Amino acid sequence: MSLLWRAHALRRVSSAVSGSCSGSCSVVSVNKNLFSTSTTTTTTTTPETPSVVPTGPLLGKISVIGAGMMSQAMVEPMIQSGLQPADQLCVYDVSDTAMLQMHDKLGINYAQSIQECLSETDLVILAVKPQNLTEPFFQHLRDSRNLDGARANAIMLSVIAGTPLNSLARGGFDKVVRSMPNTPATIGQGMTVWSCTQNLTADERSTARKVLSSFGKSMYVDDEAFIDMSTSISGSGPAYIFMLMEAMIDAGVHMGFPRNQATTLVYHTMLGSTLYAMDAKEHPAILRNRVTSPSGTTASAIYELENGKFRTVIKDAMWACYRRSLEMGNNDPNVGPYRNQHSSNHNNAPGGSGSNTGNGTNGN
Repeated sequence: MSLLWRAHALRRVSSAVSGSCSGSCSVVSVNKNLFSTSTTTTTTTTPETPSVVPTGPLLGKISVIGAGMMSQAMVEPMIQSGLQPADQLCVYDVSDTAMLQMHDKLGINYAQSIQECLSETDLVILAVKPQNLTEPFFQHLRDSRNLDGARANAIMLSVIAGTPLNSLARGGFDKVVRSMPNTPATIGQGMTVWSCTQNLTADERSTARKVLSSFGKSMYVDDEAFIDMSTSISGSGPAYIFMLMEAMIDAGVHMGFPRNQATTLVYHTMLGSTLYAMDAKEHPAILRNRVTSPSGTTASAIYELENGKFRTVIKDAMWACYRRSLEMGNNDPNVGPYRNQHSSNHNNAPGGSGSNTGNGTNGN
């Protein structure tokens, strides 16, 4: 799609930053489905294919355990796109307030217990905090399924960071999907990497792909190890971008710009650069060189970034994120640069068990 087409599409939807601007501040807009596609990968990505236009309810019933931000980010576009009607969605959360907020905003059903939520369900979206995945929780999930039960071939779809397929199977579901979305899903611009147990049929994988592509772009990987890796890129990546934004905005204010104007400059620069890179389809180094004139202002800035080991800091942060994801899944975090400095701390890490699975896969 051309850069001009994207620019027109961006202007057709609601403002993403109007809350941070005032007066004559211009507005950045985003199209919630502009890049909503699905890809499949092992170590490489296949050509993109458009999302399928829904012709009716995707499933008889979809249940959601956990009523946090990511749950809402997933459910809302499913309803808005017609993929799944609100009256065929059900949510349960230990917090009545959070659960009722989703009910009031989206019109979905809510349950008073996990057992009620799972009754006759086809798909269970597990969206609780990682620290809540205790043995008592899994036991409750198994008991609830057995007592009133989800359908025999029901699928569990997890959006929980650092939790491998073999751990999720403790919930009593034979068919499990593990995914790693990110926060831009809340505006329909998520990037989700996912894998699943080998017993899912082609149709069931297609169903999972439709759900995960409804709030942005999805990428399937055969090797579960890539989900832990992707956590350091797309999963936690927005935080790196936000920190860069914050630093650039603060520098602009320090120079003398009003904060709202500095914010607009940074937001548009980030957005425009991303769209330009996607449209150009060239290596970022080539695009950077086009901006960098000999002995110019950009060259001076790049010199300071290189002196400050900008690349190294970013890479080290990503490796640290990857290691932590492995630790959370009770896998050996002894990977990447400085690996020997981390292996001795594995047993003491929260969630660490000292297991030595090497590459972070879990036999799937």
